[in-house]
Amino acid sequence: MKVLMVCLGNICRSPLAEGVLKDKAKKHQLNWVIESAGTNGLHNGEAPHPLSQKVALQHGIDIRDQVSRRCTATDFDVYDKIYVMADDVMHQLKQIAGKKFDVNKVDYFLNELQPNSNAAVPDPWYGNEDGYIKVYDIINKTCDAIIEKYK
Repeated sequence: MKVLMVCLGNICRSPLAEGVLKDKAKKHQLNWVIESAGTNGLHNGEAPHPLSQKVALQHGIDIRDQVSRRCTATDFDVYDKIYVMADDVMHQLKQIAGKKFDVNKVDYFLNELQPNSNAAVPDPWYGNEDGYIKVYDIINKTCDAIIEKYK
């Protein structure tokens, strides 16, 4: 299975989700490809936010080598499942994908934990470390649900 996690800048939420799901897939011996991207491209080429890195490392997950990139329409040719972190991300992804947008491949990340809620993973960008810890906990629980559903 090939999974893409998508948020706005690909430096806070989606890198954490990529790292957590990769870690869980490896522990379950699942041969999955898990990556992340952003819709706005403002941080292309950058590493994840320092607080995302710190919180991940506190849980034994190293995301320091990830590099931010903007998602593209061709991602719909590559990935089996594309998870978005919020409504604004979904809207921008639809614009980026155009005719390639496939409703069968895309879902809100938190729908795996809270079906049909279309709830947003809070963006910790403007906050302090506590926000990143909260987001990590949400992502961790949701990734458990993804593993249980697809393993």
